[in-house]
Amino acid sequence: MTNEEQKRLAETFRNMHRGPRLLLLPNAWDAMSARIFEAAGFEAIGTTSGGLAWTLGFPDGEKAPWNEVVAATQRITRTVRVPVTADIEGGYGETPGEVARSVADIIRAGAVGINLEDGTHAQVPIRSIEDAAARIRAAREAATQEGVPLVINARIDLYLKRIGDDETRFAETVQRSKAYLAAGADCIFPFGLTDLKVIADLVTALKAPVNIVGRAGMPDVSQLQRLGVARVSTASGPSLVAMSVTRQIAAELRAKGQFDVLESSMKRADAQQLFSVRQD
Repeated sequence: MTNEEQKRLAETFRNMHRGPRLLLLPNAWDAMSARIFEAAGFEAIGTTSGGLAWTLGFPDGEKAPWNEVVAATQRITRTVRVPVTADIEGGYGETPGEVARSVADIIRAGAVGINLEDGTHAQVPIRSIEDAAARIRAAREAATQEGVPLVINARIDLYLKRIGDDETRFAETVQRSKAYLAAGADCIFPFGLTDLKVIADLVTALKAPVNIVGRAGMPDVSQLQRLGVARVSTASGPSLVAMSVTRQIAAELRAKGQFDVLESSMKRADAQQLFSVRQD
């Protein structure tokens, strides 16, 4: 991929956040899942830090070696032709400068967007607004240096970690959102927020793209679009479904020693076709 092609994909991806249609973004965990999503007609693909880490043989939470995360991301961007945004968790760095290096790496791997979260895996569960904003600013500067208009999805973990009560949590989410947007974020991702009224209030308060996670039991895309949500991603959901099916296969094979459980709608020829040389 040339720099010009990557810039074009980044701009295309940014425009997908500007409506009028909501961007439904599936999260892939490897090249195979990414290609399946692309073949189904999705216009962009995200990665899931959890699914990708598990595929690499590590727990989620920045436990997978960074060089392996970058290599896995590059395999995805090489396999599909649609924009790919990478979940890089907290940025794989203690300082803004280290985050900038990670961002440069993931851009060079072909990504045109990132998720960057303000939650931590340390004793203090969430970064200060100033620290988180500095990391977003460093990510934006790194993208500028690389010549790619990276789409930064700033994840806020107040709802995930249940920090504060309902009123203070919303107020701080708005405060953080505005600081992150000012630092260079393009989209706000209040991870764990499911209350429809609060989602609508946040969209109104920010007047900026908001990303919500789609999970079983959530309203459908049309309802979220009516609330003004710009983007819905699936996080680790699809990878967990795939793991559940594999676990079921393993259990039945082990318990019964029978092979009917291996019946599938996708055949080998279908899989081969997905990865054949494309002329489009």
